Amino acid sequence: MKYEVIVVGGGHAGCEASLAAARKKHKTLLVTGNIKNIADMPCNPSIGGPAKGVVVREIDALGGEMGRNADKGALQMKMLNTKKGPAVQALRAQEDKIIYPKEMLKTLKGQKNLDIKESLVEDLIVENNKIVGVVLEDGTKIFCDAVILTTGTYLKSSILRGDTKVSEGPHGERPSKFLSDTLRNLGFTILRLKTGTPPRIEKSSIDFSKTSKEEGDEIPHTFSYENKVYYDVDVQEPCHLIYTKEETHKIINENLEKSSMYGGYVEGVGPRYCPSIEDKVVRFKDKERHQLFLEPESKYYNDIYIQGFSTSMPIDVQEKMVHSLPGLENAKILKYAYAIEYDAIDARQLKQSLETKLIENLFTAGQINGTSGYEEAAGQGLIAGINASLKLEEKEPLILKRNESYIGVLIDDLVTKGVKDPYRLLTSRAEYRLLLRHDNADLRLREYGYQVGLISEETYQDFLKKKENIKTLKEILQTEKITPKKEVNEYLKKIPTAELKDGMTLYSLLKRPEIKIEHIKHFIEIPYDEDVCYQIEIACRYEGYIEKAEKEAEKMNSLENKKLADNLDYEKIPNLASEAKEKLMKIRPTSLGQASRISGVNPADISILMVYLRKRETNE
Repeated sequence: MKYEVIVVGGGHAGCEASLAAARKKHKTLLVTGNIKNIADMPCNPSIGGPAKGVVVREIDALGGEMGRNADKGALQMKMLNTKKGPAVQALRAQEDKIIYPKEMLKTLKGQKNLDIKESLVEDLIVENNKIVGVVLEDGTKIFCDAVILTTGTYLKSSILRGDTKVSEGPHGERPSKFLSDTLRNLGFTILRLKTGTPPRIEKSSIDFSKTSKEEGDEIPHTFSYENKVYYDVDVQEPCHLIYTKEETHKIINENLEKSSMYGGYVEGVGPRYCPSIEDKVVRFKDKERHQLFLEPESKYYNDIYIQGFSTSMPIDVQEKMVHSLPGLENAKILKYAYAIEYDAIDARQLKQSLETKLIENLFTAGQINGTSGYEEAAGQGLIAGINASLKLEEKEPLILKRNESYIGVLIDDLVTKGVKDPYRLLTSRAEYRLLLRHDNADLRLREYGYQVGLISEETYQDFLKKKENIKTLKEILQTEKITPKKEVNEYLKKIPTAELKDGMTLYSLLKRPEIKIEHIKHFIEIPYDEDVCYQIEIACRYEGYIEKAEKEAEKMNSLENKKLADNLDYEKIPNLASEAKEKLMKIRPTSLGQASRISGVNPADISILMVYLRKRETNE
């Protein structure tokens, strides 16, 4: 049987990729090593967090599945950074590791145009630099028009504890042993990366009296714009906060050479922004303690995850480390921590559509591209699934700009700069983060989701109605005025905020930091839901900052609109720096904007390129 799209790997990237392709009515096959591990969460039991939570909202706005699924599996929901501005606020959910994959598998099995096959893909069939199929471990050939590789941490993966190194996946599964060799033979640069996970502790063996309880929010939240709440706000699973002690640090320092990393057993490069506990102790010697969270993994079993305590120490040292922690003196370790190494490709060999530059119709998404995190993987998988489908439909790919989405920032960073260690999406990576907020993902991306066919007509019409309501409410507030009457000033005094001396519009009043939309409702009836009101509140309060960010984005997008031909010979462009020529020839940016973000290409080089393009346009 021939398929239009074959997705290799059933992790978070693979789920989104296969659903996107199938929902776009392309006959799709998802090949995964173990169906029971589809949408598995081998590391932290959570979805969302700074920047990542916004990505989940973006996935939902585009028509992806992660947000809806995260809502179904939530054990606890919390909006982070609520005391800070909206640019850094993000939702985080503790997820049930049983419910989340179960619900995703149910969605996959119920999806039309999608088949699931349990096997390993060990080779690719390529003809004339174009993908035409895959070869399974038993030699079976399956032909197709496009392939999306979402292999996660399974490419030649190895589990490490101390000086012990075993060739296996996160749960002891068989790794993919030969696919990365195929990619290397096709000309791909292969990287060796590393990540890790902490021990799991039996809940009943923890003395929680020595911990600080961390509850979920008292108001319900959802990732999905469907706003369907599946959890009981009053019955959320708590997390608990503890800190490492001097004894913990002493045990780590005395046994450093026994860890896989410091003992020289690790080949791969680990994540800079999610280091192991031994790495924290070594790198931050001035810190007397490090924060750890005890997080529940499921309501169906009693495993507690020690967030922030990943390690590659041998088992006997892990026992001492865990028992040195407050409340865990008598803790029973159910699963020991480990580091995992795996192969990935240099993402600079990808187009912004996530199609590889070397092999036509071959796409990659997730940790194979050098990222870490479920959310980053899902976002890439969704874009890869969309763009593989659009390629087969002979349509232009969906390329999200840096001022439009965190997903756009993520992909642009990968294909432009590449990675040396597993990439983690951070709020600070987005120069237009005030535009890329948790609350406005649908306003930014819903239109794209509809255009590519992943948003239903009913959902789209609801979205258009919301936009119209926002516009109407803004016009009302800009028109309606209040005057310094006695009753008006008495109300303002109670808030408290400055009394009026002259009349002003309600929109101007809302600009005051003390005033919220609830206060405006004292003066006029507002028949719109909370989402609409919040958009107005944010737009009004941060109007000047938003306008400034939008103007800066317009300047950058003017460079994005200046396209660079794929066959442009940079060696022949006079006065370009040697390093710039080398980097430009290697990465082959599609626009001046992308070229400006390449390390080693400086503003003078961009100016030279602009002059060169103008002259060429004039001559033509």
